[in-house]
Amino acid sequence: QVQLVESGGGLVQTGGSLKLSCAASGRTFNRFPMGWFRQAPGKEREFVAAISWNADNTYYADSVKGRFTISRDNAKNTVYLQMNSLKPEDTAVYYCAASNIYPQIDPQGYMYWGQGTQVTVSS
Repeated sequence: QVQLVESGGGLVQTGGSLKLSCAASGRTFNRFPMGWFRQAPGKEREFVAAISWNADNTYYADSVKGRFTISRDNAKNTVYLQMNSLKPEDTAVYYCAASNIYPQIDPQGYMYWGQGTQVTVSS
């Protein structure tokens, strides 16, 4: 089992920045590719970004490419999502998740999920 806990969400104005963190515990974190997803009210869960187990590779949804950066620190069992130039359409609950496959954009391909953290971008 892997337990994931997200933090760092909040309210920010358009154009602002936030950095999300996802702390992992349990089984060996550094063996898992990790991903970030988001879900807005009334919408399906959407892929945001993924990172390979050793952080050599990253993959982004087109909607966030150039604005968001995923990273990880395996020594700290933590994965991050730096979000810059935020837009109102980025408003959602953000989830981190662990997979066996990289890159994995289908949420069905992730075995472990955090509880989510709310990000709200005001216009």
